[in-house]
Amino acid sequence: MEGVNDILSKISDFVWGYPLIILLMGTHIYLTFRLKFIQRFVPLAVKISLKRKREGKGDISQFGALSTALAATVGTGNIVGVATAVSAGGPGAVLWMWLTGVFGISTKYSEALLSVKFRTKNSKGETIGGPMFVLEKGLKAKWLGFVFAFLCAFAAFGIGCMVQANAISSMIKETLIHYNVNKSNAEFVVILVGFILAALTAVVVLGGIKWIASFCERIVPFMVIIYVFGCLILLAVHFDKLPSTIALIFSSAFTGQAAIGGFLGAGVKEAMRYGIARGLFSNESGLGSAPIVAACAQTKNSVRQALVSMTGTFWDTVVICALTGLVLVNSGKWKEGINGAALTKEAFTDLSYFGPMVLSLSLFFFVFSTILGWEYYGEKGAEFIFGEKCQKPYRILWVVFVFIGSTLALKSVWTFADIANGLMVIPNVLSLILLQKVILSETKRFLYSNKIDEVDKELE
Repeated sequence: MEGVNDILSKISDFVWGYPLIILLMGTHIYLTFRLKFIQRFVPLAVKISLKRKREGKGDISQFGALSTALAATVGTGNIVGVATAVSAGGPGAVLWMWLTGVFGISTKYSEALLSVKFRTKNSKGETIGGPMFVLEKGLKAKWLGFVFAFLCAFAAFGIGCMVQANAISSMIKETLIHYNVNKSNAEFVVILVGFILAALTAVVVLGGIKWIASFCERIVPFMVIIYVFGCLILLAVHFDKLPSTIALIFSSAFTGQAAIGGFLGAGVKEAMRYGIARGLFSNESGLGSAPIVAACAQTKNSVRQALVSMTGTFWDTVVICALTGLVLVNSGKWKEGINGAALTKEAFTDLSYFGPMVLSLSLFFFVFSTILGWEYYGEKGAEFIFGEKCQKPYRILWVVFVFIGSTLALKSVWTFADIANGLMVIPNVLSLILLQKVILSETKRFLYSNKIDEVDKELE
């Protein structure tokens, strides 16, 4: 079994290595220029996204669609992923991670636009869409749609279900052991937590996208505010070091970082690789997952929802990942050779008793919301292949696997799902490049045909 894990790990490292980084980052930059820096409309997009008024065709509000996408996107990658990038790539990795978010906004905009443009309805009258329908209707390549749908449905069980559930139970187990609870009692509590987590998941996901979106509309703003508030307090506590921290992040991004204390040192190559890779993995721009829920939004036109969707990358990477990176580098703990989640945990101890509490609470909500968002992604992938009849069985199976993931750590499942997750990028990015004329014409029709000061009035 260990041999299989080693093989899968090597494949995963290749899939999430330089080829994928070049493909994704290249697409981000290319679409940014082709769309004449769509990022300049972020303030307008944020304004539109905060409105909960339901209008236009679709099943859920635009805010509900954004909240569900953020629920799936904002997860352990924003906490553990950033820490891993800093541990391996040094402070400079934070800048490269941030840049993936800035440029990734254009890709998130493009994939959401296409998903709304080519969305349809199933036999139940539900609005459905996503890269699989873009590939089928836009590129006339239904077989590629099947490939994407299969990868999505499979990856969801690993990345969005079992791994997330295991993260919660592991966190609780470690906390109990820290407070001197014996191992057998801690393991019993983990099983109990598994039942509770599965039950909570069932309550939400069995109601379908409307229940998921409704729940996410409430939980996502709450969890983001808690975490961002905690980060801002930490930065305020060590405000005197913040200017030098920012200078270090920028200088290290282009010159590398020499060895300090327990930190072995990292060059520009490491800073770029780990910063970009973790940034791409965190914001999911180009992955094709978020557009699946964007297609359900009630919107007047494809551009309006595309603008709303692109704010997901802004909040995830440009804001949350950036704050995490600043906190980690500003703490100075990275110099001690601490890796991953342990680095974030150490940084938050500067808030004394409340720091670990804020971090644990944030992790719980981040992980649970990811379970809900990815259920919908995986379900729609399965539905594309098997039809609406698979909806209820998929949801029930999902709840079962939440419990399994809570009690068992299956490394091979995670690694294989990681591979599938990365491979989703290829057909999705292919559709973005080949259908760029559609993206540009829709953008020109609903956005660039107006004067900049009239855009807000037109879209509202």
